Order: sequence, then structure tokens, then C-alpha cells
Amino acid sequence: MRTATARVSISSTSCSVTCGMGYKVEETCQIGPNGERRYCDIQKVECLTNWLCGMLHFTILVGKPFEFQCLSPTEIGPEISSFSYSWRIARGIITTDDALFKPFKTTGFVIKLSPAKEYDAGTYRCDVQFMRTYKIVKRIYFGIRVIPGHLVDLNFDQSLTLEQHLASEKEKTQQNATSVPVQKQQHFWRQRTLFVFLIGIGSGVVGGILLHIFYYLVKVPNNYGYVEE
Repeated sequence: MRTATARVSISSTSCSVTCGMGYKVEETCQIGPNGERRYCDIQKVECLTNWLCGMLHFTILVGKPFEFQCLSPTEIGPEISSFSYSWRIARGIITTDDALFKPFKTTGFVIKLSPAKEYDAGTYRCDVQFMRTYKIVKRIYFGIRVIPGHLVDLNFDQSLTLEQHLASEKEKTQQNATSVPVQKQQHFWRQRTLFVFLIGIGSGVVGGILLHIFYYLVKVPNNYGYVEE
């Protein structure tokens, strides 16, 4: 037992990604019976914090090229061949209900819409499997909205009907009409508050003067009586 040694992790960086397969730099050392560190080694090791990565939303225009991918550059690394990818799609809706997805035929980790069509709208789900362990190490959803280009430049006022224009103008007139009495009422209350404040100050000054006179009248007779003795 005196000669027993163990290799333990001394320090490590945080995982390179918050979800999915990533990497971290870890330092390991051999610890002797007396606690001495020997044969330390620094190496890059795989890490998995969370395999569920939620959903990313994108809105793109019809006819424009667009692409999205399962893995980011920090995840791919030198071992891209160690992963397999399976895609599924729920057309026309944005959802994470796995029962609504159907297989989408592609083998790569990138989907390219070139160009994008309204038919391409929907939710894409990508599962990344680590070939060494056959475990899913990442699942991510992509919510894709595809809209015609002329919808981007819609003018709200131009899209209103005649009745909607009249209702909008009437509402603006009512707002302007109600704002004037409110301003007058606020001005009245400011004047009234100032008046009450001035009355309070005046009352305090008058009260102080009367108290001083009363004190003087009470004190003066006493002084006169003392002089007569």
C-alpha cells in the first residue's frame, strides 16, 4: 500500500460548448503515497454538458439561399467522421412535438436551401450520434419561416381600408381632445398645491410672531415688579 499511486485530474477548463459534444483541456497527474505530483500530462478530452440544445428560429425570404447545420466549428474539431446525423421535419409548423416529425433524407450535418421556397417552412430536428458509443450527444431544432419578399415592406397605413382609416383618425381626434382637459386639470392642481403651501408658510410665520408677542407681554410685568422692590 505504501507504493500505491493513482492518476487524478488536477485541473480542467470548462466545456467548449454549452450543449452537445465539446472538448476541454484537462491536466492529470500521478499522485504518490506522500501526495507528491509526478508525470503530469495535459490533454484534450471530450465533454458533454447537455445533449438537448433547444430551438433556433430563422425567418428567410423566398428565393434567397440559406443553410443551417447541426454542429458548430467548435464542436466539429478533427473528429467529424466520429459522428452520424439523422434529420426529421415537421412541415408547415413550428413545434418540438416529436410525434409530428417525419424522416428527412440527408446524410450530412448541413442543410442548404438554395433557393428557399415556401414549401421548406417548418421545423427541422437534427440528432447527432457519437459512433464510438452509439449514443445521441446532441438534439437541436430549427424553426424555419419562409415568407414572400413583398411582405417585408408592408406599410400599415396603406393596408388599411377606408373604414379602418376613419376609425383610426377618430381615435386620434379623441386622444387629442381628452389630452387638453387633462393638462388643464393638472395645471389647476399644481396651482392649488402651491397656494396651500404658501398658506402653510404664512401661518407658521404669523404664529411665530404672535407667540413672541405673548412671551414679551408675560415677561415684561414680572421685570417691572422686581424693579419696584
